Amino acid sequence: MRVTTVALAAVLVLGMPTGQPHAAEGPITGFPGAQTEAQRELEARFDAGLDAEDLRSWMQHLSSRPHHVGSPFGREVAEFIAERFREWGYDTEVETYQVLFPTPRIRRLEMVAPTRFTAALEEPVLTEDRTSDQKDEQLPTYNAYSIDGDVTGELVYVNYGVPADYEELERRGIDVTGKVVIARYGGSWRGIKPKVAAEHGAIGCLIYSDPRDDGYAQGDVYPDGPYRMADGAQRGSVADMPLFPGDPLTPNVGATEDAERLDLDDAPTLTKIPVLPISYADAQPLLAALAGPLAPAGWRGGLPQTYHLGPGPARVHLELVFNWDIEPAYNVIARLEGRERADQWVLRGNHHDAWVNGAADPISGLVAMMAEAKAIGGLARTGWQPRRTIVFTAWDAEEPGLIGSTEWGEHHADELRERAVAYINTDGNGRGFLNMSGSHTLERFINEVARDVTDPETGVSVFDRRHARRLAGGDTEDLAATGDHRINALGSGSDYTPFLQHLGIASLNLGYGGESGGGSYHSIFDSFDHYTRFIDPTFAYGIALAQTAGRAVLRLADAELLPWDFTAFEATVSRYADEVMTLTDDMRDETARQNRLLRDGRFTHAADPTETYAPPDPEDPVPHLNFAPVRNALVGLAESARAHDVARRALVAGSDRLSTDQARAVDEILFRTERSMTHPEGLPGRPWFVHQIYAPGFYTGYGVKTLPGVREAIEERAWDEVQRQISRLAETIRQVATDIDRATQFLEPAGP
Repeated sequence: MRVTTVALAAVLVLGMPTGQPHAAEGPITGFPGAQTEAQRELEARFDAGLDAEDLRSWMQHLSSRPHHVGSPFGREVAEFIAERFREWGYDTEVETYQVLFPTPRIRRLEMVAPTRFTAALEEPVLTEDRTSDQKDEQLPTYNAYSIDGDVTGELVYVNYGVPADYEELERRGIDVTGKVVIARYGGSWRGIKPKVAAEHGAIGCLIYSDPRDDGYAQGDVYPDGPYRMADGAQRGSVADMPLFPGDPLTPNVGATEDAERLDLDDAPTLTKIPVLPISYADAQPLLAALAGPLAPAGWRGGLPQTYHLGPGPARVHLELVFNWDIEPAYNVIARLEGRERADQWVLRGNHHDAWVNGAADPISGLVAMMAEAKAIGGLARTGWQPRRTIVFTAWDAEEPGLIGSTEWGEHHADELRERAVAYINTDGNGRGFLNMSGSHTLERFINEVARDVTDPETGVSVFDRRHARRLAGGDTEDLAATGDHRINALGSGSDYTPFLQHLGIASLNLGYGGESGGGSYHSIFDSFDHYTRFIDPTFAYGIALAQTAGRAVLRLADAELLPWDFTAFEATVSRYADEVMTLTDDMRDETARQNRLLRDGRFTHAADPTETYAPPDPEDPVPHLNFAPVRNALVGLAESARAHDVARRALVAGSDRLSTDQARAVDEILFRTERSMTHPEGLPGRPWFVHQIYAPGFYTGYGVKTLPGVREAIEERAWDEVQRQISRLAETIRQVATDIDRATQFLEPAGP
């Protein structure tokens, strides 16, 4: 079977000679009849306006100096972008917010026993990287929103530092109370690591980049190859963003000059313990000094030493002091007015701030978006005007916590709920395969776009290349029943979060990758030199991203009727419901197994039955949970989705057309179906997140939890809450079905 799928993948990728562009064909949803041909002609003119040399020139300038929040060049970057948009014909403004952005004043890490060692906490200057010597402007390696702290304690190695790792330590009799933990990057978002460590009583947290995950085990290290060198370290935010993203002092309101702010001591998203990122060169002496039990096999990284858990005899002293400053964040907002439905907005965004120079993250995505804007501006100069208003946005302060987009979204929440059709996001970009994530009401739409974009390396569509890769990997269930790629659900980690999960605006996140080496992420080596050597030297995939996101913008902006589809949404939500029901059954079986072993006076862990552990407390049995309301609601949703699909196809096939007023009314129902997936009370314990289908997990950070209210209540064994969340989810699904039915009524021909 493996040979068959690989051979099929080779046929798919190599069946059309490289350099022969894939020919777009077939109808485009939302563009009936001859409108499809006109749209394809418009998109060909759009493509002609894209120039890889533009992307290269803009990146070289925008990544020439560090441009973090509050930096002098950060403001220059925003002004440069705004001036380009004005040149291209957009009504452009820079909206400024005042946000909390700490920077380090003291960073000290030393091992005080059994030997002494002082961590360097510094990345080296390289002659091969021309911007690595800008020490006066670079932020040092640190984690934003760590609290100040001065702690000394025994060291414990906690693997990735996620909840399951602490369960493993507990089974081995290791307690981290009063200790400093060291965790490796990976397994979860970095902010989860100090959060879970503090919940288990730790007094400090170190996070290091292990070479197995992010270094020489992956390939040659920089500057010989793209991967992280021994002295490289990953900056990043550790704010508790699963509670809420954005400015920690102004939850739910825009951080304007006169906004009411929390006191620093009351800010709930700051860490509870000090935390610092370090390189694997600084981590190695600390880990080598640990004794205690041998780390489990899956916990052992790539350093040339034996991995022990501790605690001790290594003892470390960690001291951190920060400047807790309020800094300006500059959002660039550029509008191209629509001709017919100007009050319906298609939003397109990418952030512009970086931890240091930021060539890959975020400039590679930003320059693709700028290329889109320039080409669309060129179309407008020929007399074309979109049906709906297009809003391009370049966000500041994404890196410390999605701040620019969140503050703008909170500040303009009422207007956005009324007018925003969809939000399309990009971030970093590289060579390889198209990644598509987002609202499943847009799954069919973005698959159509992927079929119409040519992969620059193979000459086939990026849809086909993605499919070939999945088949080569043995994924025979890659395509949904519709023949489309299943797109991934969105958790968090980029600027779609406030739009999708706080405002209920359908969103997509797009980017290419998989063939370009990593290792520069959040380091001083995320530079123009690194990017043009190892990631996308010719900017061919920058152009591919511009073609992909640009088509999405143009089609959403100009479609006669918005291309929402609910069959994929219904199938996806039904799959999620099956998952949570299976989760309940699995927990019931595992609880019964453990309690049976306890009654028999023995306990082994299912993952390693050869090892015995201290017996845990017995778990309460998993009760019967009544999922019937959700099942019934999904039956209704399926009927509504099918009826809408039939009515829409019949409208396209027939000679009748909706009037402008009818089409506007249908549009408003369609894009507001995403609002119906929200609940004003939000999720339990974190009301900022109101979407009932997608949310970042409380302990996964970036990682998505689908049907989050139900799923996380089950995981927490909060059985009464589970039943409440089941009822809420069923109500949400029924409301979406009702909205779909309202839209369908407009599409069906009137009776005799």
